[in-house]
Amino acid sequence: MGGLGTALAFAKKGFKDIKVFENASNLGFVGAGIQMPPNVVRVLDRLGCWEEIEKEATDVKETSIRQGSTNVELAHVHMPDMREKYGYPHCTGHRASLAGGLFNGCKKESAINFFFSSRVAKIDSFSPQPTLTIEPREGEPYKVEADIILASDGIKSVTRTQMLSELGLQSEEEDTGQAAYRIMLKRSEMQHDPELLELLDCDTVVRWIGERRHIIAYPVDNHQIYNLSTAQPDTHFAAATNATYTTKGSKKTMLEVYGDFCPLVHRMLDLIPEGEVCEWKLRVYKTLPTWVHGSVALVGDACHPTLPHLSQGAAMAIEDGAVLAECVSRIPADKLNDAQVISKTLKVYELLRKPHTSALVDLATFSGRTLHLGEGKAKEERDRLFKENGKSGSVPDKWASPDVQKMIYAYDCVKDANERFDELYATLA
Repeated sequence: MGGLGTALAFAKKGFKDIKVFENASNLGFVGAGIQMPPNVVRVLDRLGCWEEIEKEATDVKETSIRQGSTNVELAHVHMPDMREKYGYPHCTGHRASLAGGLFNGCKKESAINFFFSSRVAKIDSFSPQPTLTIEPREGEPYKVEADIILASDGIKSVTRTQMLSELGLQSEEEDTGQAAYRIMLKRSEMQHDPELLELLDCDTVVRWIGERRHIIAYPVDNHQIYNLSTAQPDTHFAAATNATYTTKGSKKTMLEVYGDFCPLVHRMLDLIPEGEVCEWKLRVYKTLPTWVHGSVALVGDACHPTLPHLSQGAAMAIEDGAVLAECVSRIPADKLNDAQVISKTLKVYELLRKPHTSALVDLATFSGRTLHLGEGKAKEERDRLFKENGKSGSVPDKWASPDVQKMIYAYDCVKDANERFDELYATLA
C-alpha cells in the first residue's frame, strides 16, 4: 500500500519519472479485510482514487465489544457522524479493493512505470547519487541511478537492514508474543444461519475479547464477505528456528485456542475448510534510530510496523507517501540535484512522521494489552469503563475511543507538512 500510495502522490505533485520495482510477477491482489479510517480516506480522496474504492466499502456506523466466552456486550459505541466530524467516513473493505484502487490510479499516470518480477538486491550508494541493484527473475542484475530512493519494502525490509548497517546501527525486533489468523467467510457459507447473516448485513465492527486473545470482525465487499482477524498467543513462531512470518495453521488448534469462546464464534470458525487455516506472526520493531540516510528514506512497515489493534498500519504507510511527496515538491528546481538539500528534506519527512507514528504504534500495543486482560481488578475496572459506552469520551478499546479517534482522524498529514516544513527544515544543520 505504501509503495502504490507514494508513487501516486509523487505523480500528482508533477514528478515525471517514477519507477516502482516489485518482486511479485504481478499485482494479483490477495489478502483479507482492511479498515479505512477518515485520516486515510482524506489522502485517498486527494489522490483521486477514493470514489472507486468506496463503491465496495462498508460505511461503519457502530462497534460492539463483547465478552468472547458469552457473547455478552460490554460496550456499544455509536459512530454515525464520522463524515460530519472529520469530513470523511470510516469504512471497511477488502485489501484488494484498496490496493486495486491505488493501482488503477497509478496506471492513469504516465509518469509511473512498474517493473514486476524485479527484486531490489541492495543499495549500492545512498548519496550523492543513490544507486540500487535490481535482480529480475529472468535476466541479469542491473543498476539503476535515481535522485531519491523510497523503500516501501515492508517489515522484512532489506533497505532498512542495509541502511542501519552502513551507519553502524541495527534494528531491534520487539517480541509481541502474538500471532493472528485471518479469515474470510462468504455470504453463501453464512446465509443459512440467521445470526451469522445478521452480522454480515450490518454496518457494525464486532470485537470478541478474552484473556490474551480476541477476534475482530466486519463485513467487506458490499456485505458479500465477513472478515475475521484474530490475535492470540504466539506458540508456533516462538519455537521456530528461523524468522518465519506465516505458517500453515491447524483448524483443530485454532478451535482449541478459542475453545472457551461462545457458540456464535464457533459456528463461524467451523465454516473454515480444513487445510485453509493460515497463521501470521505479528512482528514489530523498536523505534528506529533513523529513517533516512543520504537520499534514501524508508516508508510504512519498513520503518514503523505496528500491531493491528488500532487499524492504522496501511493508513500510516499511505500518509507517509503523501507527506514525502509534499516535502520533496518543496525543493527548488535549481536544488533538485543537491544531495544535501534532498537529504535534509527527507529528514523533515521523518521529523513530521516519526513522533506521530510512534505514538500510534505504542497506543496499539497498549490497547492490545488492555483488551487481553485476565481476571482481576484491572479487568473489572476496564469492564466498568466499557459500560459507559464512550460517554466519558474514552473507551478501553482505543480503536473505538472517541478521544483517540479525534486525535487520529482529525489529523491532516499534508496540512501539517505544509504548516511545519519551513520551521523543521531550518532546524537541520
